[in-house]
Amino acid sequence: MGSIESPDIVLIKPSSACSVVHSILVAHGVPQEHATYVADALVLADLRGVDSHGINRLPSYISRLEAGALNPAPKLEFQMKTPIMALLDAQNTFGFVAASMAIDKGIEMASAFGMGVVAVKHSNHYGMASAYLCRAIEQGYAAMAFTNSSRSMPPWGAKEPLFGTSPFAIGLPGGDEGDFILDMSPSVAARGKIRKAARRKERIPEGYALDEYGRPTTDPEAALRGVVLPIGGPKGSGIAMMMDIFGGLLTGAAFKGDVVDMNKNKTDPQNVGHWFMVFKPDVFLDSRAEYETRMNELMRAVRECDKAEGVKRIFTPGEIEAELALRNRLQGISYTSSEVASINKLAEQSGSTERLVSM
Repeated sequence: MGSIESPDIVLIKPSSACSVVHSILVAHGVPQEHATYVADALVLADLRGVDSHGINRLPSYISRLEAGALNPAPKLEFQMKTPIMALLDAQNTFGFVAASMAIDKGIEMASAFGMGVVAVKHSNHYGMASAYLCRAIEQGYAAMAFTNSSRSMPPWGAKEPLFGTSPFAIGLPGGDEGDFILDMSPSVAARGKIRKAARRKERIPEGYALDEYGRPTTDPEAALRGVVLPIGGPKGSGIAMMMDIFGGLLTGAAFKGDVVDMNKNKTDPQNVGHWFMVFKPDVFLDSRAEYETRMNELMRAVRECDKAEGVKRIFTPGEIEAELALRNRLQGISYTSSEVASINKLAEQSGSTERLVSM
């Protein structure tokens, strides 16, 4: 075992995390390729420090599989609406599977026509949005990823939750200075972070949420019974509505608060919708080299701005996560011992011989 950050922290090999998740899914009837989509996305979230969307979500997905709320093995086909626009009926399978396939289809269209748009309906929670941006960036393409989600946030001025904390995500490949990846929730904090705090018996900062009576709270359990708050007041509320339009209304999926909350309803399909655009980032410029030069110039300009008092370093969007991923690939992903025990127990119950292996 490698060094540990505290007595309760275990550093796990990323390859081991992928193998264990994959084996658990296959044991529950998920095809090998589909299990790879799910495992890769969950472990990438942990690598990038977005552990609210990592492998600790797996038990909830497995419980939905066992309850029949998730389709483990659909036969998915794209409906071509135009040469650059496709629709995928996810048939109530994992959002990770539908989203990964949608991005790959977008890349295929973009390689031929410069861009591709894919809408997805009848899907489920797809985890960290930037997983799909990274998938496009690795192939040299830029991408936008929108999704909607279950009720957790009120429109500005209301107290009733209607919109979800659906992420707004856009990523562009960079040059020597790295990629641009913006993956942000329209809420002050994603509900996944609040669930993580509840699981670890931690408090949440003030300003994250209101309890069921509309009062500010630092208790994550009370926050989960109440509502999360939008960033920037009406601005965050507007972004959340935009996500519902693109993710739900335009795709034919559930919208206007009708997405099923998978944490409250373990048996019914969610009918989440996703919307993706993939495009060649250099199409309007004379060359790929010119594009990368301009991206490098922008990245450096941002990082080299005069710093405000107390600021040691200026980061570009996605830079912190990229550095964490690099470190975690080398040193291992940090999990609490109870989290490791939970995943290993799930593997045992699934009949898998795989277990999480420490560095």
